[in-house]
Amino acid sequence: MPGRGHSHSDEHDAKCPPHVPQSFGTAFVVGTALNAGYVVVELIFGIFAHSLALIADAGHNFGDVLALLLAWGATYLASTPSTARRTYGLGRSSILAALANSALLLIAVGGISWEAIRRFSDPGEVGGKTVMIVAAIGIVINGVTALLFFAGRERDLNIRGAFLHMTADAAVSAGVVIAGLLILLTGLHWIDPVASLIINTVIVWGTWGLLRDSLAMALDLVPANVDPNAVRKYLEGLDGVTAVHDLHIWPLSTTRTALTVHLEMPDAAGGDAFLQQVCERLHVEFQIEHSTIQIEQNAEACALAPDPSSLPR
Repeated sequence: MPGRGHSHSDEHDAKCPPHVPQSFGTAFVVGTALNAGYVVVELIFGIFAHSLALIADAGHNFGDVLALLLAWGATYLASTPSTARRTYGLGRSSILAALANSALLLIAVGGISWEAIRRFSDPGEVGGKTVMIVAAIGIVINGVTALLFFAGRERDLNIRGAFLHMTADAAVSAGVVIAGLLILLTGLHWIDPVASLIINTVIVWGTWGLLRDSLAMALDLVPANVDPNAVRKYLEGLDGVTAVHDLHIWPLSTTRTALTVHLEMPDAAGGDAFLQQVCERLHVEFQIEHSTIQIEQNAEACALAPDPSSLPR
């Protein structure tokens, strides 16, 4: 880039430090341990009771363990220091973890669904009472885990995701209890594979969103919680700014967002106070934690400036 007439701000994190979310370390440890233990119990009793619904829910709850670990890891990676080679730290590894998580869950759903379809012709005996008891334990475990994140759900989007995830899973376990009750009352064992397919539908519904969002992040799309048009409108409305170009917004991790932009300001220098103010506004209003802003008094000196003849009319 030509240097003439350019003013740079490359250290906004030092001037405008990002909000570091409460770690909720104890909540993650307890929640992960409870759910991991429950997965083992549910899998054992699902096999013992010949209940594919319990086995499917065990796969779902294993996804919960991965989700909790992912949220925990994202919280930790948010504080990972950068180095000369890892200039943004290791936050992007949380995006790769989300991709792997979604892919593994979809593969597991495929296997369970295949077995459920096979069982329609040979449902076998299902221990309805065992299904109800084990699933009822799941309601308690998922409910307790959700309560661990209740206090932080309004302040931290990552914690809110964990809270909502565990609340929804308590509802899924309630569905398994209902399936066990129906088997006891009717003696219709085909209810079990039907319940497993319903649970799989819930898993796919949640996992598809995870896959879509993680792919979007891996491809550097603007994060879903940021409106790029609103950001551009804010920047274009700044005093002294005549044009905005080369605006990029992308995720550094599942919890952090970065921005770079060129602002054309022919009659203003755009000093440190101005850059500080813009950085803070982007952080507070749009949750963009790492902003790099380049001021240009002569746009023709910028190789990335758009050709006026190529702009839409």
